[in-house]
Amino acid sequence: MVTVLVFGRTLQDAVGENEFSIATSEATTVRKLIEANAGQLGPLLRFIASREALITVNKKVGTEDTVVKNGDTVKVSFQSHNAYDGTRDIPM
Repeated sequence: MVTVLVFGRTLQDAVGENEFSIATSEATTVRKLIEANAGQLGPLLRFIASREALITVNKKVGTEDTVVKNGDTVKVSFQSHNAYDGTRDIPM
């Protein structure tokens, strides 16, 4: 089982819950895990694509390409556009 924790009212409203237990038989990526469980987690993809979600896997910052396996905990936290992630120009 992979535990997926969702933080932030915006993300929780999008998926309807704040904690999911997802069964997986082999290692996969965060994106593939979400896509395979699109009925529950699918709305998270748009927040990840727009860089409004911060992903951590086992307390380490990750990405949608980070590998997860049984026993891992994935946290997806909302971050607004006002947060500066260091990869875009600072809005004026």
